[in-house]
Order: sequence, then C-alpha cells, then structure tokens
Amino acid sequence: MASKTDDIPRVGARWPLRTAFAALVVVAIVTVYITNQFLTERFTETTKNRAEIRSTLYVGNLMSELQRASIVPQLLARDPQLIGALNSADYSQSTQRLISFVDEIGAASLLLLDREGRVVAATDRNRLGEGHRQSAFFVEALRGSSTVFTTSPRDEGGYAFAYSRKVEDKGTGLGVIVVMVDLAKLERQWAGVADAVLITDSEGRIVLSTEPRWRGLSESEALARQSAPSAIERAIRVTQDWSALPIDAYLRGEAVMRVETRVPFRGWRMVTFTTYASVRERVNGVLALEIMGFAILLAGVFWAMNRKARSRVLFFQRESAELRRLNLRLQREIAERRRAEANLQVAEQTLAQSSKLAALGEMSAAVSHELNQPLAAMKTYLAGARLLLSRKRPEEALSSFQRIDDLIDRMGAITRQLKSYARKGGSQFEPVDARAAVESALSMMEPQLSVREVVITKTLPSTPALVWGDRVRLEQVIINLLRNALDATKQAEEPKVDVLLAVGETIRLTVRDNGPGIEDLDALFEPFYTTKEPGDGVGLGLAISSGIVGDFGGRLTARNAAAGGAVFEVDLPVWQDEADDLDAAE
Repeated sequence: MASKTDDIPRVGARWPLRTAFAALVVVAIVTVYITNQFLTERFTETTKNRAEIRSTLYVGNLMSELQRASIVPQLLARDPQLIGALNSADYSQSTQRLISFVDEIGAASLLLLDREGRVVAATDRNRLGEGHRQSAFFVEALRGSSTVFTTSPRDEGGYAFAYSRKVEDKGTGLGVIVVMVDLAKLERQWAGVADAVLITDSEGRIVLSTEPRWRGLSESEALARQSAPSAIERAIRVTQDWSALPIDAYLRGEAVMRVETRVPFRGWRMVTFTTYASVRERVNGVLALEIMGFAILLAGVFWAMNRKARSRVLFFQRESAELRRLNLRLQREIAERRRAEANLQVAEQTLAQSSKLAALGEMSAAVSHELNQPLAAMKTYLAGARLLLSRKRPEEALSSFQRIDDLIDRMGAITRQLKSYARKGGSQFEPVDARAAVESALSMMEPQLSVREVVITKTLPSTPALVWGDRVRLEQVIINLLRNALDATKQAEEPKVDVLLAVGETIRLTVRDNGPGIEDLDALFEPFYTTKEPGDGVGLGLAISSGIVGDFGGRLTARNAAAGGAVFEVDLPVWQDEADDLDAAE
C-alpha cells in the first residue's frame, strides 16, 4: 500500500511542468509573432529610406551628366577652327580637333554636320559621311539658335541622347555640332547596386533601364512582361511571409518595393525597385535568435519532464526488437542485392550485343554514305557515254569511261580507308597539295554542278599548300563540305558557294554558302544527326569528315556567317620537309 501511495504524488507533480511547458510555447509563439510584425515594419521603412536616398543620388548623377554635356555645344559652336572648316569645306583637321575635346568633355562622341546634314567630322571615324538630314537633332538645331536636346531610338536597341546646336557665322547657318551623351554608363552603375532602375520621359516611355527589355515600354507594360510566374504563386507569397509588407509590384517573381523620384529635366521620372530580401534576412536573423533562446528553455523544461529514464528491462526489450528488425531488413537487402546482381549480368550481356549491332549499323551506314557520291557520278558518266556512243563520238565516250574507271579506284580506296578508320593509322600519309585536292573534289562534283545553276567562287594560292595526310580522305572531306553547301542552297534565289584556300601559320580551307545557316551547332558533328529529309542523308558526312581532319592533326569547325549562310573551316598544319627544317636551323 505504501508504494501505491507514493506513486500518486509523483503523477500529480507532473502537471505543473506540463503547464509551464505549454505556457512557454504560447509565450514563444506570441513573442515571435509580435517581433516579426514590429521588425518587418521597422526594417521596411529603413530600406525604403535608403532606396529614396539612393534614388536622389542617382538623379544627381544623371543631372550632372546632362548639365555637363549641355554646355559643350555652345562652346564648340563658337570654335574658330570648326567655323573655318565649314566655310572652306576643308575638314582634314576637324576630326582630330573633335577627338582632342572628347576626353576632356566625357561625352560618348562628337559630330560635326554641314548644312546638308552630312557628317564631315566625328570622333568615331566610322560615322564620317553619314546623312542626318531628317534626324531630329539636326532639324531642330537648324530651326533655332539655342542648344536642343533630343532622344532617338537606336538600331541596336535603347535610345541615343544628344545635345545639338547650330554653328553660325555672321548670322548664316553653316552646320550643326552634336554632342552624344553617354547615359548607358549610368545604367551599368545602377545595375550593380539596385535590383531594377528605370527612367521615363514626359510621355511615360522608358528611355533608360537596367532591364534592356523594358526600354520603349511604359512602366505597366514592363512589369507585365516580368511579373510573378502565376497568380497562384503570387497568392501564396502574399499569404505566407509577406502579409505585413506593402508590396508595390512583382519583378521576376519577387515582391519589390517601388520608389519614384522626380527628375528636374523635361518631366522625367526615376523609378527604382528594391526587393524585400534584405528586410526578410534581417528579420529572420532576429527571429532565429529568439527561437533559439526559446528552444533552449523548452529543452530545459523537456529535460525536467523526462529526467527519469525508463527501466533497464524496457530498454533491453526495445534494443532486442530493434535488432530483430535490423536483421530482417538486412536479409531483405541481401536478397534484393542478389536479384540486382543477376539483373545486372543480363543487362551487361544485352548491352554488349547492342553495342555490336550499333557498331555494325554505323559502319554499314558510313560505307553507304561514302559510296553514294561516286555511284551518282558513275551513273551520270554512263548516261553521257551512252549518249556519245549513240552520236558516233567514241573518243569522248572513252574519256567518260576513263573517269568511271577512276571512280571505281576511288571507291576501292574509300572502302580501304573505312577499314582503317577505327585504327586511326597514319602509315599511308604523305605530303598532299591541298590545291590539287580542291581541284579534284570540284571535278568530282561536276555532274551535280552541271544540273544546278550554282555560282562557285574558287580562290586558291599560287604556291603549293602542302599538308601531311591522305589525298583520298582529304578529297572525301572537301566533297562532303561541298555537297552540304549545295544542299543548303536549294532554296536560295541566287545559290552561291565560296571555296577559299589560304596559307599562313596553318592551311585553312573555307567553304561558305548563302543558305539558311545552321540551327544546332552543338549537335552538328554527332553521328546520324541530319536536317535533311529522309532518304537524302543519314547524318554521317560531317562526323566522318571531323574524324579524318582530326587524324591529319587539324580541326573542322562550323559557324553561321553574319550576313547569313553557313561557314565550314578546315585548319591543317603546314607540312615542312625535315631537310628544309635543318637548313633553316643552320
């Protein structure tokens, strides 16, 4: 009876600890909630004040840049040398005169236009001769006698800002001096500090922005282009951590604070967007410390509630049960491991068989691909020989048969090269004149060139272009490149293929076409990659050509030309005789 009586107070003594534990949890939740609300509002206000100060500094920098450039046209319009150049039409020293000013002024560029709007002097010599008769900075400057500021869109994107003023002599307008203001450097400075900055003109059009895609749009259109990913995500963000924040907009899916500042220049406005990431980080830092403190207190209370360990019997029972479960789990894992090893052996056998079949298929496709060109040429020569024989011209028919015989030899050489392709051997290499290889390849392509009206421009050096390799395989590479170029120009109105062979530190063969260009440069040299219709190609030509050029110690590359079309370049090392090298060393 005494033992039962002793147990009753022990059970009742646990209730104060449990009450203290629950009260501490409630206090922790209330404290964290109040701290979150208070610090969020305080740090948000601090962040907003900093953003306003930063915007004021940005506006000051912008106005300083504009005011400094606004004085320059007035000074240059009175320069005697520039006035004399416009009177005499002698601009030999004018460009140098402007270049001497541009570093001191800090402008993007300076332009001097004559009475017809033609650029006669410029710090950027590439702009000499440009016509700006219809440009706003030229027309507005000629109409008045003061300095005018204009904003005009650029072809490459963005806007160009210019101050211009009429150059006069005795009341007669001689031309216009233009100072291009470099405001793009301010955009780069802003991009390194703020999340997003934009400048709008009096019409609400964005003329400067750290986001290039915003230029030319209104603010609402710009935010619609880069808003939160979806309405559901926006709702989740609002209902979670940001419920107490005055969210102004969403940028790239992030809630941002919007700060607008008036620019004292032609009704311009500056708008900056700053994310709440810094606010949340500072708030979370304080909350983490509070939570850690309450966690320590809760851990102490929990330890007090569970200070007495369970009996040793329960401990051993639990350990025995755990060991039994681990034993059963280990047995299951051993059985699964054995099954996996058996499946792996079957998979390895299947993979080996598949690899053999894939290698066989690739070799057969390569043989078919490389023999199609000689077979097509033989068919054309046979048709020509048949026609010549029917017209009683046997001598010319014999020439066609001789070409067919050469093609048969070439097919034999191709099959021998394909056999040695896997060995990557160089025992049959010899000095080869790349010029002769180009001429031979063009001769091989003559039947296809005669069918289509393709302009072939061939540029070869006057001196030998010797490389160390195999002539048949080099011709094989050139024919593949020419055939691809002809296929690429099928849809061109005026098909054209340029073949250029140049000798320098390396020997470079360039094949350029005016087709649609290459869509996927990364996968271009992979086997079986092709953009042709089924039946027109299997996608092995460039893969084989790249391997051949690699065997020669060179490199085959491809790119899209700036004016359109594809450009293939073969770079090979120049072969030099060892005797010549010894003579040069002596």
